Amino acid sequence: MKEESFKSIDEDLRNLAIDPDVLEKELAAELQGDPLDDIDFEAYASDKNKALTECQLGLQWLEKGHEERLQGLRVFCEHRDPRALPLLIPLLSEPCPVERMSAVYALGRNPSPKAVDILLGLLQSDSNAYVRKAAAWSLGNYSTSPVLDPLVRALHNDVAAVRLWAASSLAEVGSTSIENAERVVSELLLGLRIDQEPLVRSNCIWSLGRLYEQVFESMKSELIEGLFCILLNDLEPSVRYEARVALEQIQSPEVVTRLKKLVEDGVLL
Repeated sequence: MKEESFKSIDEDLRNLAIDPDVLEKELAAELQGDPLDDIDFEAYASDKNKALTECQLGLQWLEKGHEERLQGLRVFCEHRDPRALPLLIPLLSEPCPVERMSAVYALGRNPSPKAVDILLGLLQSDSNAYVRKAAAWSLGNYSTSPVLDPLVRALHNDVAAVRLWAASSLAEVGSTSIENAERVVSELLLGLRIDQEPLVRSNCIWSLGRLYEQVFESMKSELIEGLFCILLNDLEPSVRYEARVALEQIQSPEVVTRLKKLVEDGVLL
């Protein structure tokens, strides 16, 4: 996932200001942090014995009280263990939003077909945007399930933090077939044109870059034109930079020539 996606809780609160009452009433007293912000997506435990010990403790914690369950959930946000699945899925229905959110992340790390429908329901209708954000991320790990349409709806209709992760997860869904890639690229290009949040537009660009090789030539041309439009017209420098990086990674003589001319003409540095 993009580095810019890992935002602090303070920034998440600003992004999720659309849900002030929910956040104030449900999270203010106990939210310690968003598990997604703490997961190291590159590093896994090198010591297998240590990992096994942590998982064993995590399984025990999941069967205890609220505080212990939160500790157990954090274990399975980092580790994969099929033994945790029967204990994780029921926690998706917990009244505490922190537990629901953490269980969603844990089931992104430990995917289970039995969790798909519940995760989709949370993405669509959970009252808490942190939970929906978690679902948008986790469903990217269920890319062979019927998650495309729900993620597209989230991309276009939810709050910024949820849209951001929907854009990233759609890259995973698009990679499963040419048909899905064509649909996802079309929706990401739409998001790139209309979304008001720079971070969301940046993640749309990141996903478009990943899907370029997956689509037909006509869609490749549309994708390239969309990126050039952003490169030349977006008001946010970071988004223009992302578009340039994505274009430079496309192995096309035409793209190279166009970028070179923009530099020669002084449009690009």
